[in-house]
Amino acid sequence: MAATPALRSDTHALAHRLGAVRALTEALVAPLSDADATVQSMEDASPAKWHLAHTTWFFETFVLRDHAPGYRLFDDRFPFLFNSYYEAEGQRHARARRGMVTRPSLAEILGYRRAVTAAMQDALPSLPDAARDLITLGCHHEEQHQELLITDILHLFSQNPVEPAIWPAPAKVPVAMPGPISWIAHSGGIVDVGHDGEGFAFDAEGPRHPTLLAPHAIADRTITNGEWTAFITDGGYRDARLWLSDGWAWVKAQAIEAPLYWEQRDGGWTRFGLDGRRAIDPAAPVTHISFFEADAYASWASARLPTEFEWEAAAQAQDHESGNLLDTAGPVEPRPTTAGGGWFGDVWEWTGSAFRPYPGFRAVEGAVGEYNGKFMSGQSVLRGGSCATPRGHVRASYRNFFYPHQRWQFTGVRLAKDI
Repeated sequence: MAATPALRSDTHALAHRLGAVRALTEALVAPLSDADATVQSMEDASPAKWHLAHTTWFFETFVLRDHAPGYRLFDDRFPFLFNSYYEAEGQRHARARRGMVTRPSLAEILGYRRAVTAAMQDALPSLPDAARDLITLGCHHEEQHQELLITDILHLFSQNPVEPAIWPAPAKVPVAMPGPISWIAHSGGIVDVGHDGEGFAFDAEGPRHPTLLAPHAIADRTITNGEWTAFITDGGYRDARLWLSDGWAWVKAQAIEAPLYWEQRDGGWTRFGLDGRRAIDPAAPVTHISFFEADAYASWASARLPTEFEWEAAAQAQDHESGNLLDTAGPVEPRPTTAGGGWFGDVWEWTGSAFRPYPGFRAVEGAVGEYNGKFMSGQSVLRGGSCATPRGHVRASYRNFFYPHQRWQFTGVRLAKDI
């Protein structure tokens, strides 16, 4: 039976998307040597080579192995090496030791990617709808790893004493500081939150449901580096009254005194970024802060963090395709903050909400059902995407989540208050 025009069009669009996502991942690692791509800088981060292989293993396992008759695995050893946390897929190499996998080489991993991508493109016209849905999920999964790839490379290069730049960038042009925060008032009441069912969403974004908001106001922009230096100067990292108990214990145990990658040099604060070490831009949004730091700043500012539903209610009418998001490989960093600036891109924004299931949440069947649900414990929700989030990946209902102490992602803060 000949394919219908609609099916041919859908196949073409999916093939194009798959190719574009795979190509961007490879462009991001183009500046790296084999050594750069192999080393693991901490347990939270993974080597670039592992990201390249794991996203390939995802497609090979859940699409080709399960839905392409006659497909044979590229290498029988790879499932053990490149499975992440899918218990249903059996034993796997320890996460903390991913940096010990010196072989296969970067070139071999790129060959693995080319082979699986080609097999996917060949199989796509005859794949059932369930497999096509998994390809869509796999593209969004790989986009998540593109962001992790960027932030893991940044952390790795920050450990190098020569502090190399991944993508050199021109000198920054000074930008005027934004004016004082303006507050967007919300009268409260019942609002619908969660994904509305149109287009792709992860299972943790639904079901859509009503929730009650108290009257509140939310800031029209995120906090800047300049504002954060005032917090530091005023002793914010030394005042236990501002901190949650766990946060204060973390500050003391880790000797935290500034955001990650900040150092004082030549009489001023500097930061390390993907373009090397430079003076901080006072007008840019503060980034690489933990939930503990965001919460302490909010206390210092006589405010609080927004709930994830307050944030979503404010962002629902905003354009999620605009903002400083990832389009191509190249310098990646937050841009200067503007009053009334966008809600998407630049920095992920910590909320005061725990990452827990919505009423009626059900994980999908099979191994991919392990994607979100089993992590709904002890983590906080972030909203909005960052400069390292691929454009089109986020939306108002998108829920990111990390543990309160983690800050190697591009994480920042927007304030809220009760009214």
